[in-house]
Amino acid sequence: MTPEQPKRRIALFGSTGSIGTQALEVIAANPDKFSAEILTAHSNEELLIEQALKFQPNIVVIGDEKKYEKVKKELSSTDVKVFAGEKALEETAAIDCYDLMLAGIVGYAGLRPTLKAISIGKPVALANKETLVVAGDIVMRKAVENRVPVIPVDSEHSAIFQCLVGETRNKIEKVILTASGGPFLGRKPNYLVNVKREHALQHPNWSMGAKITIDSATLMNKGLEMIEAKWLFNLKPEQIQVLVHPQSIIHSMVQFEDGSIKAQMGLPDMKLPIQYALAFPKRIPNQFPRYDFKKVSTLTFEEPDIRTFRNLALAIEALNKGGNLPSIMNAANEIAVYAFLRNRINFLDMTDVIEKTMQKISYIERPTLEEYYESDGEARTFAADMIKL
Repeated sequence: MTPEQPKRRIALFGSTGSIGTQALEVIAANPDKFSAEILTAHSNEELLIEQALKFQPNIVVIGDEKKYEKVKKELSSTDVKVFAGEKALEETAAIDCYDLMLAGIVGYAGLRPTLKAISIGKPVALANKETLVVAGDIVMRKAVENRVPVIPVDSEHSAIFQCLVGETRNKIEKVILTASGGPFLGRKPNYLVNVKREHALQHPNWSMGAKITIDSATLMNKGLEMIEAKWLFNLKPEQIQVLVHPQSIIHSMVQFEDGSIKAQMGLPDMKLPIQYALAFPKRIPNQFPRYDFKKVSTLTFEEPDIRTFRNLALAIEALNKGGNLPSIMNAANEIAVYAFLRNRINFLDMTDVIEKTMQKISYIERPTLEEYYESDGEARTFAADMIKL
């Protein structure tokens, strides 16, 4: 981005979450390169108002319609347009007033706005892995049809993406996704049975939102990332490997057919992959801390324990079987994590809820988009009934 180039206008879907707030830090640090054109939040109206007053976007959307009047009133002295409701998210994504969407809405709710952005030819910086877990075949097919780049923001997929720059014609033998192992690395079921919410929310390396932190503790996050990698990089399940790397310095690797391995490394800081996605294909300077090889002790790697952390085994099953099974698994997981965060079920109960839901909901080998939505709804209802939410 040279000085003569106009600012890149960013539509930030999920601006009050962990990814959204860090993205706004990147935008604030580079006011000559980026502007926040659209900001959306589900229910955190206080932070949304604060962000809107600071960044003066064109549009804000509050998902919770009960909070519309407050947001509207607080922003009445500005030129910011205010909308509310889930439908408004989709409609706003269809407005041609931005250059790139940062899809940071957590969970399945991010799917419809992302599809809408792709349909009008907008590049997507994807921080919502569930979008591809739920309907990866449809999302990536539409991206190809509309010639829209999907740039991953997840640190692992950003690492693979960066390793593949300049390698378009070279065949991938496999990708290696690294996992920190979460706060319970090395623990066995007799320990995990007593784990409480506050223990599971203490991630050793990354600062993330509650949902993704719990997914990291159960290793479900790594399973979701395997499915996401399949669609992003057009891989077969057997080309995707997971290694536990507790130091979180190597963010992922790509092995090519000649045996050469490329790795992307750096300190664990989500602002780096966010900045890379917003500025792509340029790299721009920043003041983030640097990794110092002189201070390194050791980098270690080990196989994940899928007998203890069975969520990863369930995700591998969904990856291999495909169809609507990843969608069913994701829906059940979202309900189970919601229940665990509210102390309604135990840590290991989450796996049982997911497994039973995957067994119960009808399998469809080649679902339509409507069937994906129906499978999601059925799985959520079944899981919630099991937990008695």
